[in-house]
Amino acid sequence: MKLKNILIVVKDIERSRQFYHDLFGLEMILDNDGNMILTEGLVLQNEKIWKEFIGREIIPENHSCELYFEERDLETFVQKLEKLYPSIQYVNRLMTHSWGQKVIRFYDPDGNLIEVGTPR
Repeated sequence: MKLKNILIVVKDIERSRQFYHDLFGLEMILDNDGNMILTEGLVLQNEKIWKEFIGREIIPENHSCELYFEERDLETFVQKLEKLYPSIQYVNRLMTHSWGQKVIRFYDPDGNLIEVGTPR
């Protein structure tokens, strides 16, 4: 068995597709009308459809998981993030861990937690 995809719930699938393309270069592979597969295995699921599947409310910013990306030139990434999405909500701005890895954490437009760090 292998893990095939990671699914996140979004309110506006086109806005989210653009966000993940702008910042991470992810491209759309398949659009199934409310269920969009992007490169790198990320799936965007329309919130209304997801609510019907699980029969529960969606809890944004729930801090139970995060999407993790690596970027060698993190300072340039932060500049791009701030230029393209100046109102982005941070969990922590650019910082350096005691072991030397630089990281930044923020929410996507739907409250999904993202961490971007330098390779370890």
